[in-house]
Amino acid sequence: MHLVSDRGVAEFTLKAVVTGVLLGIVFGAANAYLGLRVGMTVSASIPAAVMAVVAFRFLRLRHTILESNLAQTIGSASTSLATGTIFTVPALFLWGMAPPFLQVAALAFLGGVLGISAMIPLRRLLIVEAHAELPYPEGTACAEVLKATDTGVTQGAWIFRGMAIGAAIKLLLSLAYLLPTEVAVALPVLPKAELALEIAPALFAVGFILGYRQSAVCVAGSVVSSLVLIPLLAWLGGRLAAPVPPETSLLIGEMSVGEIWSRYVRYIGAGAVATAGILTVLASLPQMAGAFAAVARGLRARVGGEVQATAGERERDLPGIFVIGGIAFVVLAAWLVPGIFAGGMGLAQRAVCAAGVGLFGVLFVTVAARIVGIVGVSSQPTSGIALVTLLGTASIFAALDWTGPGAKAAVLTVGAVVAVAASKAGDIAQDLKTGYLVGATPAKQQFGQLIGAAFACWAVAATVLLLGSTYEFGSRELAAPQATLMKTIIEGVLAGALPWDLVAIGGGVAISAMLCGVSGLAFAIGVYLPLSSMAALFVGGLTRRACERRGTGFGEGDAGILAASGLVAGEGLAGVAIAALAAGQWIPKSGDPRLGGLAGDLAALVLAGAVCLFLARASRSRARAPR
Repeated sequence: MHLVSDRGVAEFTLKAVVTGVLLGIVFGAANAYLGLRVGMTVSASIPAAVMAVVAFRFLRLRHTILESNLAQTIGSASTSLATGTIFTVPALFLWGMAPPFLQVAALAFLGGVLGISAMIPLRRLLIVEAHAELPYPEGTACAEVLKATDTGVTQGAWIFRGMAIGAAIKLLLSLAYLLPTEVAVALPVLPKAELALEIAPALFAVGFILGYRQSAVCVAGSVVSSLVLIPLLAWLGGRLAAPVPPETSLLIGEMSVGEIWSRYVRYIGAGAVATAGILTVLASLPQMAGAFAAVARGLRARVGGEVQATAGERERDLPGIFVIGGIAFVVLAAWLVPGIFAGGMGLAQRAVCAAGVGLFGVLFVTVAARIVGIVGVSSQPTSGIALVTLLGTASIFAALDWTGPGAKAAVLTVGAVVAVAASKAGDIAQDLKTGYLVGATPAKQQFGQLIGAAFACWAVAATVLLLGSTYEFGSRELAAPQATLMKTIIEGVLAGALPWDLVAIGGGVAISAMLCGVSGLAFAIGVYLPLSSMAALFVGGLTRRACERRGTGFGEGDAGILAASGLVAGEGLAGVAIAALAAGQWIPKSGDPRLGGLAGDLAALVLAGAVCLFLARASRSRARAPR
C-alpha cells in the first residue's frame, strides 16, 4: 500500500498506517487509564507526530511530512474514543452491570464513525473558508511541530525518556512496593483534615501540561473539600447523636475521612461538577447556536452553487455516500442490533435510544467541531454535552415510564456514543486543520481516522474492562469522576434518589468559583477528587511556573511538554500492565511499602522532586524555531 498525492509526495503508506495504529493503541490505553484516575485526558496529536518521526528515523525509513501527519492523524484518533468511553461506561460497573467486551468496543466504534461521518461535510466550511476565523490551536501547533521535525530538528527523545521514567516509577511503587504511593500529614485543630501528596509521575506531568493557573484552580477545589467541608462536617456532626441523611446507620463522629467523603462530600462534588458542566453548556448556547446557524448557512450556500469546490487532492473529501451511509449505519445498528445498548431493551426502547444518538450526535458534532476551532480540544465541554444528552434521554424515558434497572443502563450508553462522537469531531477537526496547513489530502486523513477508530476501540475497551475487573471504580485508585456523576444524574432523573440539599450545596460552590472568574469545571473536579491527586497536579504546575520564570519559552512542541506526555504514556501503560498481572493473580492488587514511616515519606518526596527536575531539565532543552 503506497498511495501518493497529486503532487507526487508519499502520504498514505503502509509504514504510516502501521505506525499510527500502534501509537493509537499506546495513547488510547494511556489516556483511558489517566482519565479514569483524574477525569481528564491529554491530546495525543503532537506527541504522536513527534514519536512517528522519531520511529521513522530510528528504523531508517525515508518519510515525508505527509506520512508523519497521517501517522499522527491515525494515532490521535484513540484520545476521543477514550474520553467518551471513560466518561460513561464505568457507571455500568458501579451499577453491578459490567458490560461485555464487544459491547464497549461497539459503542466506542459507533461513536467514532458518527463523529467522522458528520464532520466530513463541515470540513470545507470550517477548515478552509473559516481559516482566518477559526485557528484550531492544537491543529495549528501540530502543523508547526511537523514542519520543525521535517527540517531535521526534533526533541522526540524526551518523549521516550519520559515513558521510561514514568513506567519505571509506576512499577517501583505498584509492583515492588518499595516506597509509599502517597505522603500525608494530619493537621492540628481541624478535625479529620490532612495534607497529602500522591507520588504519581502522570499527575505531575498533567499539571505541567496544564500550567500553573489551571492546576491551581484544581487544587483549590480539593482544598475546599479536604480542609473545609470534611472538617466542618466532622466538627458539626461529631456532636450529633443520630445519623444524618443520606446515611441511615453510622454517626458522623464514628466515620473515617473516606466515609465522610463517600456519604456527603461525594454528592457535594457531584453537584459542583454537574452545575459547572451544565452552566458551561448554557454559557456556550449563543456560540453553539451561532455555530449551527453558520454551518447551516454555509451548507445551503454550497448546495445553491454559491460556493465552488476547488479541484485537486487538497480539496477531496470522502464521498457523500460515506456521510449518509455512516450516520445511517450508526442509527440502524443502534436500533436493530440487540446488545448495542446496555439494559436488554426492546425494539421500542432501542428506537428511542437510536433517535437520541442520531439527533444529539449530529447536533453536538456540528457544535463541537466549530467550538474547538476557537477554544481547542482541551476546553471542549464534553462532560456538559454528555450531561445534556443524558438529561434529555432520561426525561423521555421517565415520561414513558421506562424506569426499570435496564433503563438507566440504556440511557447511559446513549450518552457514551454521543460523547465519543462529539469528542471525535473535535479531534478530527484539529487533524484536518493540521493537514490543511501542511498540504495533506482530507479524504486520506478521514479514512485514516476511521482506521484509527477501528483499532483503538478494542484497546480502549480492553483497558476499561481490565481496570474495572481489577480495581473498583470510584475508589482512590480509579476515581472515574465523570462516570460517577453520570450515574448519579441518571438515578436522580429516573428515581429521584438524590440528596438534593447536598447537590445544591455543590452547585453553590461551583457558581461561587465561576463568579470569581475561574474555570468552574476545573474547580468542581477538584472538589470531587482527593487532595493528594490535585496536589500532585499543582506540583507539576509549580514546576512549569518556575521554568517560565527562568525564561524558558513554552510552545506546544516544547521538549518539556513532550517529556510530560511521555510520563503520562509511560505510567498509563505500566498501570495497564500491572492491572493485567493482578487480574491474572500473578501479583497482589496492593501491598504495604517496604520502606515506611518518615524514611519512606522522605524517599517518596525525593522521588517526586526528581520527576520535577526531569521536567525542568527537558524544558531547558529547546528546539530551534521552525524555518
